[in-house]
Amino acid sequence: MSTSGSQPSSRRPSHSASTRPLEAISHASASRIGPGVAPKGVAIIQSGAALSPEEAAKRQAAYAAVDEHVKDYHKVLGIGSGSTVPYVVERLCQEPHSRDNMDRWFIPTGFQSKELIVKAGLNLGDVDQFPSIDVTIDGADEVDDDLNAIKGGGACHLREKVLAEAADSFIIVADSRKDSKVLGTNWKQGVPIEVAPFAWAKVFQNLQKMGCEKPVLRMGKMKAGPVVTDNGNFVIDAVFSEAYMRDPSELLHRIKMLTGVLEVGIFAGMAQAAYFGYPVSFSLAER
Repeated sequence: MSTSGSQPSSRRPSHSASTRPLEAISHASASRIGPGVAPKGVAIIQSGAALSPEEAAKRQAAYAAVDEHVKDYHKVLGIGSGSTVPYVVERLCQEPHSRDNMDRWFIPTGFQSKELIVKAGLNLGDVDQFPSIDVTIDGADEVDDDLNAIKGGGACHLREKVLAEAADSFIIVADSRKDSKVLGTNWKQGVPIEVAPFAWAKVFQNLQKMGCEKPVLRMGKMKAGPVVTDNGNFVIDAVFSEAYMRDPSELLHRIKMLTGVLEVGIFAGMAQAAYFGYPVSFSLAER
């Protein structure tokens, strides 16, 4: 179904332009909803004067996700990473959600979300305290038609996947650039793979044998040497052809079976819903 009044021709959301000003649009985002989930959020978020249209749309997507999926009885929330997630925390600190925050625990996926939780004065927890989470809301580098996602551009995907799997509901919020038909269409950097440092060269070689022509050991910026994750590991970015990316579950399994691989940045069949910020359109597609 489509809230813009026209039926999408496929499972892809329609992105028809809107002549209404952004502040007049309720949750200016595309929302791709998984099985058994129906959007009910109707709050209208006023566009801040200091925000660009793109940022305002990201904020509205985040607000819509929180309003729809965070309930007053949810006591353990996973907070992810990415440029849209600060708006998730912002919304959680507003009415009506803030009424229940004294009794809630917030679990971060990495340094960025930990800082957001601490600065907001929320209760900081960890997954070893709370192995079961009510809702995890996280960003993504790309999401396909079936809600499969690539994550790990920020090198947090091991912890992000732990929190996603621990949650009863895993929800993605992102900007419109992350919305694609097939993984690898917009995100050209490849599949992020966290590897044990002593095994990176062997994993690198095995990825080449699998069909990745040019795997890359991710190097640090403003430092000498490779990126080191929060867990003390390295990251290899592996670009695969569309033939591989059309079956992300199979590719995930094959990479994960390589000795030395700790986690793969393919999140296949995990998300219940994805919200995308579109500055000038509002559409909904269901699967």
